[in-house]
Amino acid sequence: MFEDNKWYVVHTYSGYENKVADNIMKAAENRGMTDQILEVCVPTETVTEIKDDKTREVVRKIFPGYVLVKVAVAYDDKTQGLKMSDVVWYIIRNTRGVTGFVGPEGKPVPLTEAEILKLGVEKRTVTVGYEVGDLVTINSGSFDGFSGIVDKIDLDNDTVRVIISMMGRDTPLELGLDQVESALD
Repeated sequence: MFEDNKWYVVHTYSGYENKVADNIMKAAENRGMTDQILEVCVPTETVTEIKDDKTREVVRKIFPGYVLVKVAVAYDDKTQGLKMSDVVWYIIRNTRGVTGFVGPEGKPVPLTEAEILKLGVEKRTVTVGYEVGDLVTINSGSFDGFSGIVDKIDLDNDTVRVIISMMGRDTPLELGLDQVESALD
């Protein structure tokens, strides 16, 4: 019945984000709807504060007044698109502390994949067939066909630094993870 999962943004009273997140999950558990309300998240970051010559780490909310909810969605013939069920909408919307969904006229609009990655809500796992020190071949771009040694892999930014030998000198290249492949395959 449910075809996909989408993240939605729920507006709350500032300072009640964690309470609202807990209440949404409790309501889902109590009604046996954990297969439809999958996850609730309050995006936070750890910041180092220096106050009165003392350093301490503080967890801050990135978006005060907002909670992210991952919901199972199904195809709706009427709208010709994916939509959360009316029961899920009702449960979330009527949770104490929720003032509404973020979207035009309070209608829920799911976040795009790019927005989800930027927010860091879901971490995607990237596996590459090479490690630092391995010989790789560049498979696209200006240096297609060149071989080099992997110097650094940055999975957060999807880049790899490869050292190639060009005109007798070692030259570092910053490339996308998908632009190189192991030369040993």
